[in-house]
Amino acid sequence: MKRQLFIIGFFIVGLAACKKLDQTPPDQLSTTVFWKQASDADLALTGIYGTLYAGSGGVDQYGPMWWDNFSDNSYSQHSLAGSQQSLISGLTPTSGGFPNSTYYSSYKTIAAVNNFLPNVNKVLSGDQLKKYRGEALFLRGLSYWYLAMTYGNVPLILDDPFTVDYSGSKAKSPRADILKQVELDWDSAIAYLPDVKFTNGHAVKAAAQGYMTRLYLFEKRWPEAAAMSKAVIDGQQFSLNPSYAANFYKPDQSSSPEIIFSVQFKQPAVPHSYSLNVLLIGPGWKDVQGTQDMINEYEANDPRKTMTFFFPGDGVAQGWPYPGTVGTPGVAEWVTGFYPLKKFVDPTVKNPVPGLLDDQDYVLLRYADIQLMYAEAQNEAVGPDGSVYEQVNDVRARPGVNMPALPAGLSQTDMRAHIWHERRVELALEGLRYFDLRRWGIAKQKLNGFVQNPTQPTLTTIYKDNYEFWPIPQQEIDINKPALIQNDGY
Repeated sequence: MKRQLFIIGFFIVGLAACKKLDQTPPDQLSTTVFWKQASDADLALTGIYGTLYAGSGGVDQYGPMWWDNFSDNSYSQHSLAGSQQSLISGLTPTSGGFPNSTYYSSYKTIAAVNNFLPNVNKVLSGDQLKKYRGEALFLRGLSYWYLAMTYGNVPLILDDPFTVDYSGSKAKSPRADILKQVELDWDSAIAYLPDVKFTNGHAVKAAAQGYMTRLYLFEKRWPEAAAMSKAVIDGQQFSLNPSYAANFYKPDQSSSPEIIFSVQFKQPAVPHSYSLNVLLIGPGWKDVQGTQDMINEYEANDPRKTMTFFFPGDGVAQGWPYPGTVGTPGVAEWVTGFYPLKKFVDPTVKNPVPGLLDDQDYVLLRYADIQLMYAEAQNEAVGPDGSVYEQVNDVRARPGVNMPALPAGLSQTDMRAHIWHERRVELALEGLRYFDLRRWGIAKQKLNGFVQNPTQPTLTTIYKDNYEFWPIPQQEIDINKPALIQNDGY
């Protein structure tokens, strides 16, 4: 395969700039200097986790709120991540944002892991080796998961990039093969990772179990999904945070009993490359704004609505970060017909402006999602038994949310609708809605012709059948001809 496929996103011992692997002989770093002592494994693993962060000034695929802009939940007036361009103009092989960057950032992580796995046993052994391998395999599975969920059929690469012959090119593998590899990686991660709480950014067993549940749901393997998510529930390492909102900003999220996996930031050493507060609510931005359709999804008096979005007339008492003013549609980038995002906004920050450093973690998996995935899988497998009610009602009854229990005697179809609703309002702006719509088979129904803003009813979004597989970036097709063939319809 050609060199662009393997731009490495980690460089150990202070190497910072991404380089194409055929420009500099790699063996000087990998065999002469590195993999000599146990601390090298720590540096290399840190490097792998480092591929989860965006470059300077950008947004990356692990920022969950940007994914919701591809769905009916929210709107991006600046098309960050390329969402608005994709929804209004349509997906093309030259689309920018996530349709391009997800491909490259995923392969950076994969390349880093593929170098890590055959070398880490040179400096580690025993349980420590298993743990480090488990973390690396979890992250490789995560990257291939994103690739399978977006592009579908992609090259399957497991070789150490320092041993690859770059004179040739490589064809795509079927999505089924990619998902099989994801399952193998996560099976190993489940076996190797410690069964402990998530604290310091390193993946734990429940993270692999939770993501494996997502895979089983995607493949409609309902009994397996129910069993896997139930294993997390029965493990009792995690529980709902008594404060829903506290899952999404510091310092509270650092000790949340609910978060199972997140991309962690810590200022001033590891802040967001561009302030999340500024992008979400700052002047000139307000880039994630809820649609009226999203707002209408909430039941009456569901407090998660006002924990997730700002509303006209909100002031300091409601968390509005501009003392002396109230939130007003049409003013300071608040687009009339939409609702600015409150979730993930640090409530202690006032008057956010460019240059601000903040460090809210990107929450990618939490216990409430595990409960709702169990409920969905169990309902599809056997129907709405007592355990399905128990998990959904527990999420609804969280302190501070206190929504009433579901009505008794629901049919499987009615329970399915309640679970789909609960996922949308509980997990809003956490990067799951777009993928839920696709795996439920209703993405085209919901997104083709969707009116984002009721004040502009003639402006609708596009979702075509072939969008189930995104186009592979055109530059990859060009440099890997004739082996790499574009996905159908592009």
